[in-house]
Amino acid sequence: MSVTIKDVAKLAKVAPSTVSRVIANNPRISEKTKNRVREAMESLGYHPNYNARSLANRSTQSIGLVMPSSVDKVFQNPFFPEVIRGISTKAHEEDFAIYMSTGQSEQESLEGVERMLHGGRVDGVIILYSSIDDKIMSFLQEEKFPFSVIGKPYNNVNQITHVDNDNVQAGKDVTDYLIQLGHKRIAYVCGSLDSVVSMDRKLGYKKALQDANISYQEEYILKEELLNDGGIKEISRLMSLQSPPTALIVKDDLLSFSIMGTIDKMGYSIPKDLSLVSFNNLMLSEFTRPPLTTVDIDIFNLGYHAADCLLNLIKNPGQEAKQVIVPHRLVERQTGQRI
Repeated sequence: MSVTIKDVAKLAKVAPSTVSRVIANNPRISEKTKNRVREAMESLGYHPNYNARSLANRSTQSIGLVMPSSVDKVFQNPFFPEVIRGISTKAHEEDFAIYMSTGQSEQESLEGVERMLHGGRVDGVIILYSSIDDKIMSFLQEEKFPFSVIGKPYNNVNQITHVDNDNVQAGKDVTDYLIQLGHKRIAYVCGSLDSVVSMDRKLGYKKALQDANISYQEEYILKEELLNDGGIKEISRLMSLQSPPTALIVKDDLLSFSIMGTIDKMGYSIPKDLSLVSFNNLMLSEFTRPPLTTVDIDIFNLGYHAADCLLNLIKNPGQEAKQVIVPHRLVERQTGQRI
């Protein structure tokens, strides 16, 4: 088994990121720490790849993709193949290859990115998500390495190149749509609030309620992680409230498919008993029964523009950060009903 940065870090009693910085000869690392790490590397027979660093002006013609740490679930969600299709289309136009980094945890993903950078495997990186306090984003900023993000960063928004929808407005739009249909009791499956997109859409939801003089009720908020086995327990709780919701907003189409099946098994009918609106407009959305009303976020162009922005950063070092907003639109089908 080959020796890894993690093995070196353990022997030297430092973080893996410190080993990466020693390999890069980062001036912030003390000579004492550098010597300890180098001794550990020598003891274990660890040999970093210095090829790309010795060819400083040579491009690898490759870009790295960083997936969410829950990689086992990534390709179950059609969002990711479609966004990667957008990225690869632009990369192909510019004769760039794609190098994918995955991990089962945030730490594993970070270590993979460190190896990708310090092994000289890529010219830039695209992060396919945005979360609060993301270590990979912080690492790339510290290294001053070209990267772009699909999603809005939680911090330093104007200093980081990113591509996103206006998710506050998207959250408001779907809520306004249901309010215009006469709904006042609107529940929301918002996803993890560690995700910036979920936070922004929830803000839009609350703003629409406020503008319509409808009180916000915490009991109408469902967290995605509670919806195991289709969310029978949580949906049952929701529908058993003294004033149950007449409409439901769901964070994405994939989860909506599961919830629609659960609601049907419970004996309720969509949209007769409960209207439902979602996000993403996946290909299967128009084939559900009834066809799903959803927000088209233009997934392909999120990926295409993220790759375009990154390639511009690679070609033009020192270029100011760029923010691209991809328009969204509500696709009205048959899961919303006037009351």
